[in-house]
Amino acid sequence: MSARRKAAGLPDYPGILPASMAEGYEIQDYSISLWPDTVAGWKIGLVPPAFREAVGAERLVGPVFSRLVHDHADGQVHDMPVFADGFAAVEAEFIIKLGRDVPVGTAITPELAREVAASLHVGVEIASSPFPGINDLGPICVITDFGNNYGLILGPEIDGWRDRPLTDLPAKVEIDGETVGETTAASLPGGPLGALEFILRLMQERGIALPAGTLISTGAVTGVHQAEVGSKSRVSFGQDGAFDLVLSALAPMADTGSTAASA
Repeated sequence: MSARRKAAGLPDYPGILPASMAEGYEIQDYSISLWPDTVAGWKIGLVPPAFREAVGAERLVGPVFSRLVHDHADGQVHDMPVFADGFAAVEAEFIIKLGRDVPVGTAITPELAREVAASLHVGVEIASSPFPGINDLGPICVITDFGNNYGLILGPEIDGWRDRPLTDLPAKVEIDGETVGETTAASLPGGPLGALEFILRLMQERGIALPAGTLISTGAVTGVHQAEVGSKSRVSFGQDGAFDLVLSALAPMADTGSTAASA
């Protein structure tokens, strides 16, 4: 956490990597309790196939803090800070906004997931960490560093999304003029609502209530596209919107104190 405050890189993972996803989430919860911001939403990431059997999971989650949520205006070019000496990536995302509270003790069903999803938006997640090897060490490492999130751009609501086939929801990512990923929402396992059902169940297990208005970033639909400071990206969703952004070097926070052990 100190490295995040200082915008500094970390050559090695700080401390001993937890033995399980559950232990990783305990570190995440502790770090959230110390971080000087409130949680506005949660990002979902797919666990790479090579790690799934070992960790017993196909997806992971991390917090999205309120100061890192950016609204979008037509024609805007977003300046998105990242850890210059760490890891950075650009991800196309379909983002669900919850329309009502989901308190602890709620029975989760596919029908409930559809009911609590008030709107579906296009957007962009910036994945960034002080530790360049965060993905190489796998999903437990990612969990302990806030899910490798450092920003979410919230775009417009998708008109008629409940009645459109997933194959009619395209997404494309270009970095420095080169297309690095292109697909549709159908590539997300279970689609955005399947991802929402997953996180609703996981949060029940973790004892975390989700208030109305919570943003759920449902997964990197075209993949995780690593980029460098200075890279220019365009993330487009066909008729539903597009985003232009530039990655810049993150500056240290004003208060660089830290008491947590995570990155």
